[in-house]
Amino acid sequence: MYNDIRMAYKALYRTYRPTTFYEVVGQEHIVRTLKNALKENKIAHAYLFAGPRGTGKTTMAKLLAKALNCEEGIGHQCNRCSNCQAINEVSHPDVIEIDAASNNGVDEVRDLIDRVRYLPIKGRYKVYIIDEVHMMTSGAFNALLRTLEEPPAHVIFILATTEPHKILPTILSRCQRYDFAKVSDKDIKKRLTYVLEQEQVTYEEDAIDMIISLADGGMRDALSILDQLLAYSGHTLTSKDVLDVFALTSKEEKLKLINFIMHGDVGETLKMFREFVEHGNDIRKLLGDLLDIIKDIYTYRVTGEASLLLVLNEKEALSFENLANEDELLTMSSTLLEAQSEMKNVANARSLLEISLLKLTNLKHKLPQNSNEIEDEFVVVKKKEEVKPLEVKPIIQEIPLEPKIEEIKPTVQEDIESEPMHLFNEDEIIVDTNNFDPEESYHIDEEMIINAMIKGDKELKKNIISRWDELNKYLSSPTLGKYASLLKDARPYIATKELLFLEYDLDLIANRVNLKNNQKTISNLIKKITNKEFFVYALTRAETIAYVKKFRDLSQLGKLKKADEVTLDLKEIK
Repeated sequence: MYNDIRMAYKALYRTYRPTTFYEVVGQEHIVRTLKNALKENKIAHAYLFAGPRGTGKTTMAKLLAKALNCEEGIGHQCNRCSNCQAINEVSHPDVIEIDAASNNGVDEVRDLIDRVRYLPIKGRYKVYIIDEVHMMTSGAFNALLRTLEEPPAHVIFILATTEPHKILPTILSRCQRYDFAKVSDKDIKKRLTYVLEQEQVTYEEDAIDMIISLADGGMRDALSILDQLLAYSGHTLTSKDVLDVFALTSKEEKLKLINFIMHGDVGETLKMFREFVEHGNDIRKLLGDLLDIIKDIYTYRVTGEASLLLVLNEKEALSFENLANEDELLTMSSTLLEAQSEMKNVANARSLLEISLLKLTNLKHKLPQNSNEIEDEFVVVKKKEEVKPLEVKPIIQEIPLEPKIEEIKPTVQEDIESEPMHLFNEDEIIVDTNNFDPEESYHIDEEMIINAMIKGDKELKKNIISRWDELNKYLSSPTLGKYASLLKDARPYIATKELLFLEYDLDLIANRVNLKNNQKTISNLIKKITNKEFFVYALTRAETIAYVKKFRDLSQLGKLKKADEVTLDLKEIK
């Protein structure tokens, strides 16, 4: 008796699985194409359904199998005939589901092929639905290939996968491919609302929005999350239930955290973040939520349109009106995006986000106080915060250096505007790098960069860093302010007698440094603060990380040149 009670319950995603094409949520383009193909009797012998998990691939495969075998005719899904009912109950002898994750070998596929030649027992077609097909071995793929080339007329193959790039091209070329997209938030909300009404559950709108956020475009995930919540809360669903079950942070708490950040309150920011972590919050989810909030704040700040807000309401967006300007918000977004990008490459995600939050709290101390009064197209990159992230230094130990270079001494503190103007570019700095021509920019290849790392003089670099704040006195210059601001965003990375490499967080800013029209002024400006002349070249942080890895690999393989074997010829720079 107890077994019957346990088996009586069906999960929501199974209970509310679509039984006809009309009930499918999202994927309208696929439904329309399949319906038209069935209507015109243009039935392929093999289909590939590819897309993220929980987006309806297996469901669509079963609906197609039903439409092929319904007793009312091809294209119908009456759900009354014996064929439709048997497919719904997963008991149809001619609709065979195979999990390739556990049946991925050659023997399993050969057994399948042996059964393919037999005619259908009950329906018109034998339909083989192979889920997670990318898990099959290459031998199994090759065994399946011959059957896909010359399949019996009564057999249809439907392959489902989340990773189509792992499938052999010879298999792909023999299938009609349908790409499933993530289900839109609007469609998920509509379906969840319907399910809650059918289950007679009262609910808060915010709770549904939280479920949608957690589901990340997966309808099945959304229903599974709802199922778990209803088991916890019964017939009333609140946002607090979602927060409690999934250890999430409320929007109010995240807004409070951002408020501390924008006030530059390091102590409260760290305290609150650590409380989030101790309560089991997902760090990656928290990072994404902070990005969404900052994006909304920026959107409202620029447009004033409450209709464009996705996370915040107008009152919440207005509460940050005087705490950060547009440029600071963009810098905050860039810092968090960088952390999000690096998250998958680090072992300690908590420390990465903690450091990123520390950089954000320091923005107020580093940006010019009159940032709102500066009016030119370079202002966005000009006011980037100066807090240096953990610097990826070249892995160079005891490399022979050039003869000792005397400590760099600052030049006489004279007004930059009194300098002969032929030393500087009087034209406006070229800032439109969204459509810039590579021919207008310098390019240094990998070999020269590795050689520069070998020749790098740490003492020289240290002295340059010690003089870097000398750029501040040129920020207010009407002629050179833009160039000084551009350099202030950089971190001196490698220094040799001839070359100075700078590291930037953003490609956009690095591209500006490398424009040929800017080299003369940038080089002379750096000469003013260091009393030495360099060719200046910018690298992005992503590039420096890649070059350090390359440097380390060459070193471990014993293929790294010695310092006295390296020459740096500026004529090779293109």
